[in-house]
Amino acid sequence: MDNRRLILLLVFSFSLVMLWDGWQKHNQPKAPATAAAAGGTAGVPTPTAAGAPGAVAVPGQPAAPAPVAAPKAIIRTDVLVAEVSAQGGDIVRLELTKHHSSEDSTRNYVLFDNGEKHNYAAQTGLIGNGLPNHKTLFTLGAAEATLKDGQDAVTLRLDAPPTADGIKVAKLITFNRGSYQAEVSYEITNGSGAPIAPHAYFQFTRDGQPAEQPGGFGVQTFTGPAFYTETEKYQKVAFEDIAAKKAKFVTKAADGWAAMVQHYFVAGWAPTGGEREFFANQVSSDLYSAGVILPVASIAPGQVGKLAVPLYAGPQEQSRLETFAKGFDLVVDYGWLTIIAAPLFWVLEWFHKLTGNWGWAIILVTIALKALFFPLSAASYKSMAKMKTLGPRLQRMKEQYGDDKMKMQQAMMDLYKREKVNPLGGCLPILIQIPVFIALYWVLLGVVEMRGAPWLGWIQDLSVKDPYYILPLIMGATSFIQTKLNPAPPDPIQAKVMMMMPILFTFMFLWFPAGLVLYWVVNNVLSIAQQWQITRMIDAGGKAANDAKA
Repeated sequence: MDNRRLILLLVFSFSLVMLWDGWQKHNQPKAPATAAAAGGTAGVPTPTAAGAPGAVAVPGQPAAPAPVAAPKAIIRTDVLVAEVSAQGGDIVRLELTKHHSSEDSTRNYVLFDNGEKHNYAAQTGLIGNGLPNHKTLFTLGAAEATLKDGQDAVTLRLDAPPTADGIKVAKLITFNRGSYQAEVSYEITNGSGAPIAPHAYFQFTRDGQPAEQPGGFGVQTFTGPAFYTETEKYQKVAFEDIAAKKAKFVTKAADGWAAMVQHYFVAGWAPTGGEREFFANQVSSDLYSAGVILPVASIAPGQVGKLAVPLYAGPQEQSRLETFAKGFDLVVDYGWLTIIAAPLFWVLEWFHKLTGNWGWAIILVTIALKALFFPLSAASYKSMAKMKTLGPRLQRMKEQYGDDKMKMQQAMMDLYKREKVNPLGGCLPILIQIPVFIALYWVLLGVVEMRGAPWLGWIQDLSVKDPYYILPLIMGATSFIQTKLNPAPPDPIQAKVMMMMPILFTFMFLWFPAGLVLYWVVNNVLSIAQQWQITRMIDAGGKAANDAKA
């Protein structure tokens, strides 16, 4: 019994710490963002491999002078609007038309951003022989490229100025219908008198400011670069580690991808084959780059060399991520509970297909989990119900033995043995269930499918807080009822702590996403029903036994 109370006291203490930490994070001032846009400030990466023909370092100056404001072209598809700068052919802005801003639902969500809220761009370039990089001024093939009815793809072509020795480079950006996947490719015509073997880089540059975060004190999701290879698997890299030059990640591999991850959305480069080199650098005080460098096969004089790399820039919808690249679905990060969380999402998705509503899917998953753990929960509630019936007798023991704790403990153990009660019986089954419920918590917190998903009535977005705080108040009320159904601690201080728990959690859950609060409400209601029924049965059995003795 005391051990169970100790665990609950620790939970209470941890909650206070989390609340304070979340409050600090919520109210701390934001670091100043760099004033320059990402498109013109990032340095050009250089491969570490030396000795390859043409693999020379490119100076950090433009290959051709660029105006202050480079011309831009617009690419429109059925799911996105991309803005491409003539400087480098960078994708400097990307609006997702099927997703809306969390601040203004009338506006599209902006992933790549040229300074409105973030500095974030997809950049590419060539390394060697004065070839064009992301600072070079290209000639736009068109001011606008729109996906028309009947078309499956739309392509924008950009041409770089020829080099002094006659090398011509064209950059092509292709977007597909109904897809957040694109292809960025180069056509290199070797007009020189010698073979060339350049390198190409594909990178993201981004400021270090976090993307939109889920509601709730103490809830922080990852924003930053990530890498994946078959051998090293998924590796996240914090901006702070890059700035401190202590970032650890795979640098060379024969496979894998590089990505920039944030809550709900991701952008990634996934070369299809061959050796590659990964990098992550700090470009300026609050601007970082991360990407991959690839060798281009040797191009003989008069020949044309080609290199194409797939790009994904969109929501973390697992069905799309799985088809883009192996392991790319890992950007939906459930941490060390992935082995439990992934199957839970599959079940949640199945219920969504059945109901067509993510809110009802959450309710059905909660019911399914309660059914799965019914035997464990029943054992826990039976133990607590028996402990509750022993409450008056334990109180009399306390009054009888006073400060003699040894005699008190011995008398309690004799009572438990006589009544066949395990004081830890109500605790252990709960501990077994905790990993499952934490995994579901992170599923509901992390999946983009919840973003903008309505349930019913006033809940029109399960990923944000309840606008009227109705669900958190119901959650608090049900938590209070649960507390009253539990046996009261003999210690008055512990009893007060237990009664404060529902108030504390209600306050914390005011800012939690509605989907999470809905799960807790349903779980509490089912727990109350099960606990009330078991307590009534135990009380009835005790009364019958007493009547029989009389």
